[in-house]
Amino acid sequence: MPSSESSLPEVARIARDLIRFDTTNHGGGRAEGEREAAEYVGAYLSGLGLKPEFYEPIPRRTNVCARVPGRNRDKPALVLHGHLDVVPAVAADWSVDPFAGEIRDGMLWGRGAVDMKDMDAMILTAVGDILRAGEQPERDLIVTFFADEENGGVEGSALVVQNRAHWFDGATEAISEVGGYSIDAAGRRAYLLQVGEKALVWIRLVAHGRAAHGSSHHHDNAVTALAEGVAALGRTAWPIELTDTTREMVDRLATLTGADPVDPDAVAQTTGKAAGFLRSTLRTTTNPTGLTAGYKHNVIPDRAEALIDVRALPGTEELVLAEIRRIVGPDVDVEIVHADIGLEVPFTGDLVDAMVGALGRHDPGVPVVPYLMGGGTDNKALATLGIAGYGFAPLRLPAGLDFTGMFHGVDERVPIDALVFGQAVLADLLRTY
Repeated sequence: MPSSESSLPEVARIARDLIRFDTTNHGGGRAEGEREAAEYVGAYLSGLGLKPEFYEPIPRRTNVCARVPGRNRDKPALVLHGHLDVVPAVAADWSVDPFAGEIRDGMLWGRGAVDMKDMDAMILTAVGDILRAGEQPERDLIVTFFADEENGGVEGSALVVQNRAHWFDGATEAISEVGGYSIDAAGRRAYLLQVGEKALVWIRLVAHGRAAHGSSHHHDNAVTALAEGVAALGRTAWPIELTDTTREMVDRLATLTGADPVDPDAVAQTTGKAAGFLRSTLRTTTNPTGLTAGYKHNVIPDRAEALIDVRALPGTEELVLAEIRRIVGPDVDVEIVHADIGLEVPFTGDLVDAMVGALGRHDPGVPVVPYLMGGGTDNKALATLGIAGYGFAPLRLPAGLDFTGMFHGVDERVPIDALVFGQAVLADLLRTY
């Protein structure tokens, strides 16, 4: 794949440029900020003749939106949205500079190549294809890029829907990450269409004890109490609980691969490198992600804390929290740091048919399978406005690429020809739906 500036497809150049903006979000309000990336996006939209609006409720946490008039103003508007922030990248762990936007082996490398500056570029260039041809999309498009998605949207989409809800007037549906990409299912290509998200519940476990000298014969140690609770929770094997979406996913994958649908984990295993990603959608997960305790080697602290990332199936949040309290026991407090809703919408309707049809026109005969994403997106915020959100970032990927493993992983990269494919599929969808 040529990588010179003149031969690089526009969608890859835009994605590369976005990667070169360090928009690292450390969480808890600590971020490099999205302003420069938002200004770049705004300039691109202005170049298409649109009038972008910016909203920066917190310094440097910039959101941008533009409306594209459609041919049929009687149809509800469609939101196309992405986020401009990325999770941290430890450069020493990478084989390339994570913010260089390097082209290597026909792929674009860098933090955000998968999550989600690839889709940001596909949205921009798909809209650009239509407008530069002197055409209009079928309906109004509301093109929006949010800040702070990687921190649950607290300083991004949550504030936008609260204070700029008029941006989304007339919209009933939305498209964003994480879906539309291909997987290898027992040697056959299939596409995953995201029609739901697990609930996000970030909790803090807190254990209290009595401070003492590190040499003491001591039985009231907060670190010990916390460690026992964290270990018990981290090792909990949550049972499989199928929702409407995951039941249909299992049935369709079983038909495709010949696996026994009675064992959903075995069905997920037929998808190879995507198996871990899909298995997490079949059950609640509770993963410890941080520990804090103590300030000196010879002082027993009176407090110890742990962070747990809880992803519960939609509608089970309270039951899951009750079970967590039982697991960690009465000596460990459970505090909710941030919580957001789970989502699930039907794998039916005109938009679903249109997305499946667009994929079929560009990759004929390849099946499309619904799935429930284990993570979360800004669709959660838009849902508070009554907007149904889907994950549709269409990418035709090589079978051996561990695409799902690169979300928040090391050496994030996306094939350039997959970006070109996605741009074409999105433009096709927007012209016809």
